[in-house]
Amino acid sequence: MGSNFPVRVQSMTNTSTLDTVASIDQATRIIDAGGELVRFTAQGVREAGNLQFIRKGLFEKGYRQPVSADIHFNPNAAEVAAQYVEKVRINPGNFVDAARTFLKLEYTDDEYQQEIEKIRNRLLPLLSICKTDHTALRIGVNHGSLSDRIMSRYGNSAPGMVESCMEFLRICSEADFHDVVISIKASNTLMMVQTVRLLVSTMHQEGMNYPLHLGVTEAGDGEDGRIKSAVGIGALLVDGIGDTIRVSLSEDPEKEIPVAKKLIDHIMKRAGHALITAKADPRFNPYEYHRRDTSIVNNIGSAYPPLVMASEKVLGVLQPDLIANELSVFTVEQLPELNSKPDEVKFLMLQYGDLNEQLIEQLRKRVNVVVLLSSHHPNAIGEMRAFFHTLMIHNCSIPVFLHRVYQESDLETFQVQAAADLGALFLDGFGDGIFLENALLLPSQVVDTAFAILQATRVRVSKTEYISCPGCGRTLFDLQTTLARIKAATGHLVGLKIGVMGCIVNGPGEMADADFGYVGAGKGRVSLYHHYQCVEKNIPEEEAVEKLLALINQYNVLNNNRFETLFFLKNESIALFEVKRSDLPETTDPSRRYQWFLVDKKQQSLSPLTFVSMKNEEEHYERVFEQGTLQFDAFQGTFESKGNKSFLLFRNPKSTLEAWMLMKVAAFFNAN
Repeated sequence: MGSNFPVRVQSMTNTSTLDTVASIDQATRIIDAGGELVRFTAQGVREAGNLQFIRKGLFEKGYRQPVSADIHFNPNAAEVAAQYVEKVRINPGNFVDAARTFLKLEYTDDEYQQEIEKIRNRLLPLLSICKTDHTALRIGVNHGSLSDRIMSRYGNSAPGMVESCMEFLRICSEADFHDVVISIKASNTLMMVQTVRLLVSTMHQEGMNYPLHLGVTEAGDGEDGRIKSAVGIGALLVDGIGDTIRVSLSEDPEKEIPVAKKLIDHIMKRAGHALITAKADPRFNPYEYHRRDTSIVNNIGSAYPPLVMASEKVLGVLQPDLIANELSVFTVEQLPELNSKPDEVKFLMLQYGDLNEQLIEQLRKRVNVVVLLSSHHPNAIGEMRAFFHTLMIHNCSIPVFLHRVYQESDLETFQVQAAADLGALFLDGFGDGIFLENALLLPSQVVDTAFAILQATRVRVSKTEYISCPGCGRTLFDLQTTLARIKAATGHLVGLKIGVMGCIVNGPGEMADADFGYVGAGKGRVSLYHHYQCVEKNIPEEEAVEKLLALINQYNVLNNNRFETLFFLKNESIALFEVKRSDLPETTDPSRRYQWFLVDKKQQSLSPLTFVSMKNEEEHYERVFEQGTLQFDAFQGTFESKGNKSFLLFRNPKSTLEAWMLMKVAAFFNAN
């Protein structure tokens, strides 16, 4: 693993590690599917000890692939497992540090260093065993299980995840132990990609170069799990990062292997490609998300969410925003014709090789023109990146749609390839729209894939999101059946994030990225969460789904018709919107029925605005609040805060309130 060896594919069983026969049977199915390493949970010393019999049983059946033990909270189990398996995975968030309480802790520098010494003293005995038995170690950081200590100093951030890993790596390096693999995982693809990039940079600065295991944790099942995994893992593989991968699906583990192999095969096709000559814009930061600044063409570009274009109208729930054969589309040879119909939006088909100084200068002067960017280069991502960096260097702000054509009859393969090809670009802040073509699939399948890529990259939400783990030996309920029931009951709640987690290892932590959570608490028992807060403990499994729905209903998310959004203006930093309560009679005092709110999107805070005065003209409106002044028309507006800070906003009449906004709006009206 590592260096010039192939990228290895692995998975993890979801059987009880004490059930030797079931564990061996499932491991053989994973290996028969093409898995090159199998991981088993070892939550205690008994489970760790039983790995010797699982390993023996696999050997007797002729399976020599390496076995890994997955350890949380229990260094003693790690020391036992290290004697029987080829690799032990430990989690820096809970190897020594106590289970998370989500409390803010304060440490002096000396106290913090004492905590590092505790880690050193507990880790060194394990390293000694690993040296003796030639056992590798994986330091596996999870976004959902950072310790309170790390959170208190670094927050729930990429630097915090990197430092959590580096603390352990430095101890390994000082002990001259180098059979180490690293992983940093998150269910948030943007967080995962940026954090791994930052880790690689940090290791390089400290003279380290350990192999990396890649994965998007709690990716879910079906289309969502495959596309989210391909987006996150694919973006890093394209960067040249990654030595082994796991596609985590809430399905039978052997189903993960074909997806992983398809992803690797697709990325590796570009090996040895022709050099792409380009310069990177020095302002681009791969460790932070900033969407490329563009001009606005109708509702395309700038703060508007990326749009979906399709070849034709489709039969399905999700409808494309634009139909290609209804638009004015030009080739680069037809550039002079762009002057016709100056008020009409025109799409110009371009590739990176078309760019030159003269063309870029013309693009800078064009209005009502959007680029339709495609590439036939084996490394299409690299060539498209070169296109965007060239535009940025020349301060050309024309909006750009990403366009890819496929000839793939297998839906899963198409989903993996399209997500890997375009996901990385959206994560880098590139792209104001997406246009996928595939004549061998149903048009609705192609459109659904486009929307799923935008959701997986967190640039546009079009459906409910499920943060669902794949399950392991700690999972004590039927995760697949439960997830299907929850999806059937909540699939209409667009924008809501629901976590379905098998156990407490990552469950509570991942609730920070979810609105509601369903977390295994023991055999046949489940706890329900609202964000970090556990609101109901140890519910019988047979009652838990209904209680989850009741909890969601309690926070007024199911009753979306209670509020009607009248105006919605936003940019990348803030949003202002007006809502009307539809559950009150028309005779109710307008001050109770109508309300404006201000959202700070970075802080994810919502505040009510207090009216001072209002003015309505034929096409222009003014609202004066105690907190500032808003002037707007049918397309855009400006909010001038009392601190004399001005925000340019853009009208989005189709925008719907996200679940957390609905809850806060409901709480405001309930209190008033």
